[in-house]
Amino acid sequence: MKILLINTPRSPYNGILEYASEEAKNFIHKKLIGPPLGLLTLASALKDYDVEVFDTKAEYDINPDAPELEELIKNLITDKNPDIVGTTVITSELYYGKQILRTAKKVNPDITTIIGGQYVTLRLDDCYDKHIDIAIQGHAGQKIIDIVNAKEKKQNFADIPGININNGTHYIKTKGVDKPIDAANNNFIMPDRMLIERWREAYKVKNANKPVTYMFTSLGCPYKCTFCSIWKENNESYYKRNIESIISELKSLDYDIVRFADANTIVDIEYIDALFTRIEEEKIKKDFIMDIRADIAVNNPGLIEKLAKNGLKVVICGFESYKENELKSYNKNSSSTYIQKAIEIFHNNGIMLRGNYVIPTNYTSDDFKAMADYAASHKVAYAGYTILTPMPGTEYYDEVKSNIIDHDLRKYNFFNAVLPTHLPIEEFYKKMSDLWLIRKGKEVI
Repeated sequence: MKILLINTPRSPYNGILEYASEEAKNFIHKKLIGPPLGLLTLASALKDYDVEVFDTKAEYDINPDAPELEELIKNLITDKNPDIVGTTVITSELYYGKQILRTAKKVNPDITTIIGGQYVTLRLDDCYDKHIDIAIQGHAGQKIIDIVNAKEKKQNFADIPGININNGTHYIKTKGVDKPIDAANNNFIMPDRMLIERWREAYKVKNANKPVTYMFTSLGCPYKCTFCSIWKENNESYYKRNIESIISELKSLDYDIVRFADANTIVDIEYIDALFTRIEEEKIKKDFIMDIRADIAVNNPGLIEKLAKNGLKVVICGFESYKENELKSYNKNSSSTYIQKAIEIFHNNGIMLRGNYVIPTNYTSDDFKAMADYAASHKVAYAGYTILTPMPGTEYYDEVKSNIIDHDLRKYNFFNAVLPTHLPIEEFYKKMSDLWLIRKGKEVI
């Protein structure tokens, strides 16, 4: 039984970049660099079978002359001759996920095609395609094992609880009790990073001379920001991994730079403190990248100092806005008053800080000037400015969906305006891109 798991290409749509000056283009975020952690986890779950992972993002990064997606997939399917092809999708990559599975099915109609991931969990009906046999919502490790076993034994997929089967017009959920899954602990699966060794050099951020890998210490998020879907994907739950499991994974990693792929790495203060005590005890020497809230840093400066002494080099901090009314509307449960103090704490500990702001499409010229003035007086090593986007599956989407003017999901990556803009669209994008020039130093994270 051969299984091929394919990572989708990233969406190329970036309105901010399109209207940016040449200087600004050097700093505007163009792509997320890192391995397909979810597919690597599924591959580990299927370790008893002939399983391969193909990362189209990394393939296009190291080989820009690679064929267009349809031809690339045709060649791949012909070469590998898999029995099962699967992919996972986020919002802006749904189109490409469908294209991958559609192409696989056209090459060989006997292939079983599977789609999963964030967008499938949140918006199942949007993910329907007649060429996709099965859609998996939520954590898929055990479910994909059951699917492969059923395929091998020529059993009916309808007997597997908790999956969604194509009935010709839509997906129908199979009957039976879905097994409870604790993907952070009892059902944690160590991802097999050796499956992507071919693309190792592709996982380098711009200024780094070494590749980065992802791992997680937690799943879900206890915060309920209106523009974010992470807490909904995990049914409003927050799960922490066993500390010794994390230590074991860190010691096994042949990577010097580790990006914690958590929504917020620091939620439970005692837990992170204990984790870094163990990192120090085990003399684990890695450069760590984390997402940390400003209020957490301000209220726990001693912990930030401890993390910095044990490898924390880069922090991504969602400032979101300097306006209290905007933060309140986002249900951020934080205040802009924390921003300057957090900047000082991170910088005093030698941590490179990326501060991220989200800009609503109704900003006027005065709003942009005020934002620019604020950012210039609160400089960080690297600042990011993205567009407040109504991502399907979020509370914000439900609030404004009647106002959306662009429904092309490939543009739902925070770099395109899909709601009406107060300013002419070209002027809006130009002012967005100019904000990216406001930073401290020349670093690009």
